[in-house]
Amino acid sequence: MLYGTKRMNKEDSTEGNVASAVEPQIPGAPVSEELVRTAGDPELSEDLALALLKHAELSAEVLEILAKNGNALKSRKVKIALVSHARTPRHVSVPLARQLYTFEMMKVALSAMVPADVKVAVDDLLISRLNTVTVGERLTLARRGSGRVAAALLTGVESGSGKTKKVDSAEAAAGKSRKGAGADTPELRVMRTALENPRLTEAMLTNAVLGSGASVALVQAVARHEKWSLRKEIRAALLRTEHLSLARALEFGSEIPMGLRREILASSRLPEKIKEQLLRESGSVKPV
Repeated sequence: MLYGTKRMNKEDSTEGNVASAVEPQIPGAPVSEELVRTAGDPELSEDLALALLKHAELSAEVLEILAKNGNALKSRKVKIALVSHARTPRHVSVPLARQLYTFEMMKVALSAMVPADVKVAVDDLLISRLNTVTVGERLTLARRGSGRVAAALLTGVESGSGKTKKVDSAEAAAGKSRKGAGADTPELRVMRTALENPRLTEAMLTNAVLGSGASVALVQAVARHEKWSLRKEIRAALLRTEHLSLARALEFGSEIPMGLRREILASSRLPEKIKEQLLRESGSVKPV
């Protein structure tokens, strides 16, 4: 009992020292020796490390010292908090981010405190893992991940290389058995979920539609989407693809001024017959 009381008093004392040592610092002022000592303490507990990381005023030096504290970094919570801290140097946070699980990385990338360049780096790490995660994880990422991750998931169906994303064997078997019933494949469900992601922007979707990985399924899904199919920039992008149907091409083209329509078709990958029909509709080519 006495030992427990002494240990508790020691932790309370250390936490109090951390709270008093972390104060808004004048730029160029020396780093508190107490903070340096605490961050490097080989017996630093998870609770005290997290208490330290709650302070936004920590210097890069203290954060680097904490990142080298092997005992503290045994805690995943400490790793996440350290990667997410606004002042953690990029050369510290990005390597640590590689050690995080998929949804931990997603959480970091969506944190308001994380610097923009670190968010981009973490998103890139997450996107590089998309081929290895399960269908369930991809569905969650498509629904809740960043706009960049959602955009990357849009090209997971019938990619230009002819390959598809890895799926669970159980999911693949179930999808195969349901093909006759017209059920969606796992990749189609992921793609359609990504289209509903509130962080997906028009610019991101335009790049996905015009990219080399854009599939027939993606173009058709966007062309029928109740939100995206109404956007003028998206319609123009769809008219530049090779997969838009004649009916949709005529519908979208009819609302675009003749000069702009000709400009779009000049760089379009649509079949020549569809291009000719669109030009006839604009009066640029006389019917034969």
